[in-house]
Amino acid sequence: MEKQQEPASTVCVSSRAWYDASIAEFLQTLPDTVIGRLARNGDFALLSTQKDAWLEQIRLLQTCLVGLTGSLFLEFNIPRMGRRIDAVLLSCPVVFVIEFKVGESVFERAALDQVWDYALDLKNFHKASHSVSIVPVLIATGATVSAPLELRADEDRVYRPLSVPTASLREAIDLARRTVTGDVIEEQRWSLAPYHPTPTIVEAARALYSQHSVEAIARHDAGAQNLRVTSCRIEELVDQAKTTGRKLICFVTGVPGAGKTLVGLNIATQRREINQPTHAVFLSGNGPLVAVLREALTRDEVGRRKSQGDNVRKGKVAESVKAFIQNVHNFRDEALIHPDPPIDHVVIFDEAQRAWNLRQTANFMRRKKNRSGFSDSEPEFLISYMDRHQDWAVVVCLVGGGQEINTGEAGIDAWLDAVNSRFPYWHM
Repeated sequence: MEKQQEPASTVCVSSRAWYDASIAEFLQTLPDTVIGRLARNGDFALLSTQKDAWLEQIRLLQTCLVGLTGSLFLEFNIPRMGRRIDAVLLSCPVVFVIEFKVGESVFERAALDQVWDYALDLKNFHKASHSVSIVPVLIATGATVSAPLELRADEDRVYRPLSVPTASLREAIDLARRTVTGDVIEEQRWSLAPYHPTPTIVEAARALYSQHSVEAIARHDAGAQNLRVTSCRIEELVDQAKTTGRKLICFVTGVPGAGKTLVGLNIATQRREINQPTHAVFLSGNGPLVAVLREALTRDEVGRRKSQGDNVRKGKVAESVKAFIQNVHNFRDEALIHPDPPIDHVVIFDEAQRAWNLRQTANFMRRKKNRSGFSDSEPEFLISYMDRHQDWAVVVCLVGGGQEINTGEAGIDAWLDAVNSRFPYWHM
C-alpha cells in the first residue's frame, strides 16, 4: 500500500541546547538577552534562584572566553538521557563539559561524578562525540583553591574531571587546548548529531545483561516456559520483519506480574549485535521503574565485579544499562529534535495503554515544548517516528490488563486506531 504523507508536526528540527552561539556572538550579547533565550526555550518556570545562577555563569564565561574561537551551548540536552549539561564549550579539537556549582566552596565527590557521567554520556550516546576528546570541568564558584591541574585521559579519550575555582577556568581551558591534538570540531554538525550508542557500549550492555537475571526486579508470576514462548514468538516476528522489509506492531498483554517487563528486557538485549550498533531498546514512561531497573542492574554488576577484584566506578557501569533501558519521553523528545529515524529498529513500549491521547499530548507540547497546534496523539507520534525507517521496523507494545486508565491516557485503542487510520501499511 502506498505510504501516506506525514503531517509536518512529526518532523521538527531544533537545537539540543536552550542557548547556542559562537563564542564571538556570545561575548557581544548582553547577559539579560542570553537569559531571555534560556527562559524561552526552557521547560520549567524560571525562579529567581535559577536566574541568578545563570547570570553568574554567563558573566564568568564572558570574562574567561575572551580571545577564544569556537561555540558555546548552555543547558545542552544529552540525546535520550534526560540530562542537561550546564555548558558545553567547543574549542579547537576539544569538547569541554562544564558543570557549575554556584555558591559551593568545596568540590564534592558526587559533583565530580556528575560531570564525569555527563562526559561519558556524550561519548557513548552522542554520535559526533564518539571520536573527539572530552574534558569535564567542575566549577565551584565559592572555592578559592583546588588541586594542581593535570590532564589524564582514559582509552576512550574522556579525561578525568578537572576541579577548578572560577579564577582558574581559563587556565584549564588553555591547558587542554595546548595538550589535546586533533581536528577542529565542526560546530553545527556536532550540535545536531543524533543519538547513537557506540559499539563498545552496546556490547557491554549485552554482556552485562547476560550475567544477570532481573526476575527479582521485574516481578512476575508466570512460568519460565510461558515467558520463553512469548519471547521466541516476538523474535520470530522481528526476524520476519527484517527479512521481508516490513513494518509491524505487536501487542503483549497480561495482568501485573505476568512477566511483560521481563519479556521486554530480554528482547531489548538479545536484539543487540556488535556489527549493527543497536536496534532495540526498552522504553517506559514510568520514571521510577526506569530508575529501579537501572539501579538494580548497576548495583548487581558493581558488586559482581568488585568481588572479582575490579574496583569499577558505579557511573561507568551505569553507562551500559542506559543503553537498553530508557524513558519513553526522552525517546519522544529526540524525535522532535532530529528529523532522521531512530537508530533502533525495534522498540518496546512498556505500559503502552498509558500513552497520551491527542488532547493531553497537544497540551504538553504547547506548554512544555513551545509547539502549538500539535496534531498527533502519543501513539501516532511514536509510530510516525519509527515509520521514518525506509526499510523495516517493529513496535512491541506491552499492555497491562485490568488497570484503570487515567485522565489523558489513550488506552490500547489509540494504538489500533493509529495503525488503521494513519499507518495501514503496518502489519498487526
